[in-house]
This record gives sequence, C-alpha cells and structure tokens, in this order.
Amino acid sequence: MNFFKVSEESIKEGAEIIKNGGLVAFPTETVYGLGADAFNPFAIAKIFDVKNRPHFDPLIIHIAEIKTLDEIADLSLLNSETKKKLFLLAEKFWPGPLSIILPKNKKIPDIATAGLQTAAIRIPDNETALKLISLSAGAIAAPSANPFGSLSPTRAEHVRESLGEKIDLILDGGQSRIGVESTVLDISDDSIKILRPGGTPREAIFQITGIREQETETRITNVECGIRNEELEIVSQESGVKFNSPGLLKSHYAPKARLFVMSKDEILKQDCKIENYASQKTAFLFFDAETRDAWRYAQMPHDDIIVNVLSESGSMIEAASHLFEILHELDNCGVSVIYAQEAPHHGLGEAINDRLKRGASV
Repeated sequence: MNFFKVSEESIKEGAEIIKNGGLVAFPTETVYGLGADAFNPFAIAKIFDVKNRPHFDPLIIHIAEIKTLDEIADLSLLNSETKKKLFLLAEKFWPGPLSIILPKNKKIPDIATAGLQTAAIRIPDNETALKLISLSAGAIAAPSANPFGSLSPTRAEHVRESLGEKIDLILDGGQSRIGVESTVLDISDDSIKILRPGGTPREAIFQITGIREQETETRITNVECGIRNEELEIVSQESGVKFNSPGLLKSHYAPKARLFVMSKDEILKQDCKIENYASQKTAFLFFDAETRDAWRYAQMPHDDIIVNVLSESGSMIEAASHLFEILHELDNCGVSVIYAQEAPHHGLGEAINDRLKRGASV
C-alpha cells in the first residue's frame, strides 16, 4: 500500500492504478471513497472482497462531468418530466453530495449495481476526486473506504488504520469537508423518493423539484433483525431483499463502542454518578455547547467521563463534518459506551441522526 499526499503525480499514479484494475482510496467532500474502474467487473469485485461487503449492496458511480452521464445511465427510459427534474437537480447540486438513481447503461457491470437495472450516480465536489476520475476510467465505482458496516472515514489516516495493505494507494487530501455521505435520490421511475438522507438536505431538493414533503417517500428498506455482517448475504438470498441504495441496512456506520442515541430531554436527565460507570469507559456526545453546559450543571459529571460536542455553536454543517471524526477518536480512546444527543430534525440533522441510529442498531 502506498500512502501519498495529494499532488499531480500521486493523482496520475492513482489513475494508472485504476485503469489497470487496482483500488485507490481518495478524498471527496463527503467521506473517503474506495474506487475502482466502474466498467471493470473484476476490479469492482475487489471492492466487495476488501470491504467484506455483501454483494446485494450496490455502489455509487462517480463521474467528473455531466456529459459522461449518457455512458452510465440510459436516459432514454426517462419521461420528459423526469428528465427535466434530473437536469434541474444536476444544475443545482452537481458537483455535490447528491447521488441520483437512474436506469443504468448496459456498460455498467451488474456487480456494481447488485444486479439492479438502476445505478446511483453523482459528481463529487472535490478537485482531487474529479481529476482522478477524469484521468482514469471516466467513471469510478466507490463506496466509503472502510470495512463494511463500520465508521466512515473522513481522513486518509482512518483508511490506513482500517484497510491498510489491502488496497494499492491512499491519496491523502486532508479532512472531508462535509463528513457524511451523499443524499440518495431515486428518480428512476415517475416518482421521486429520498432513499438515504445525506449531505444535500431534503428541503433543498423540495425547493428545486417543487414536490411537497407528503408526496415523497423515504424508504428505509432493511433486514429487521439483529444479524451479523457475515450473515447478511444469506438473509438477502433467502428473503429476496434488494437494496436500491447503499447505507440502508439497519446496522451500519457503527463504532466499536455501544452507542445510545437520545433526545435533548433524555440526555439532560442521564444520571452521571460515578458508580454507574465504574466498570466502563463512557463518553457523552452533545450536539451543541448549550446542551452540554446544561447537562454539566444538572448532573455534575465525574472527570473520568469523556465529553464531546459536535458543534459549540450548534452549526449543522460543523456538526455533520465532525460526526465521524469524533466517533473515530472515541474508538481510539477505547470507549465502551457512548451516549449521543440527536441533532435537530431538519436539514443535515436528518443525515446526522440517520447515521447515529444505524450505528446504534447493533
């Protein structure tokens, strides 16, 4: 495994690796991706192997420019109204953290889309990612660069710690700006559905498309039982489960510690007597400083309890960018239990809460 700071030379090396069927971890504005040539089924199979990812979980196809879309999607299957919405969304949100599900072009191997006749596609808002895509295959299939089901990486060091020698190159472009994965939007038929909340808030999508909230459908398709990762593919085959989007499993984005997600009122009432935490290293993760300070005043916690805040000021953007970063730090500290406060239920808060609740479902 090579680990290089982003430069013209390292990006060119990464592009050659991808063209030759290898795997490259690269920065995006959301999280770090693990990329392979989107047209090479053998290279894509390596992604599933390295991540221990079940084959029923589709990947996102990353492109660098809108003119490439015809090579990835079959736009002839869309009606005129849907095409209009597609290009409105692309004009507003691409490059950016929005993945749009469309009928796939036959050039894209079925392994990339879990056998579905649709593909999730986006243009990342990151100069390194765009150069890597342009210099390599023109389209890169890439999930997050981490073992399946674990915390998403927002720094190159997270990738090195979790995947190490399993991949050919890691491009270090610093910390991810947004810090949560893209929103996944399905417009592959005549309706519009948000399948996964993410870096593009649903309110912004509603504003562009003119669709009212009650007309949309958020689908959290899942295997509603506490199954281990190694059992997932068996369950999928036996039950016929299909996932239109990555990140829809009930248990996902999980830290090593047990994670409990609480409302503001619930976490303020959480008893912090030291005898309750004598046998375990405990952390509290607050959304903002105001709630943290109110909790400290009410509970007078012991110094051994670790306290973190997603955003001192309550900024949703800052909170999202810090979420996985702080959870990685708590994992490295050997924390056993994390009590996390929900974010407000709007904007990026929906994505933050989605990641926290899936991380708690283990």
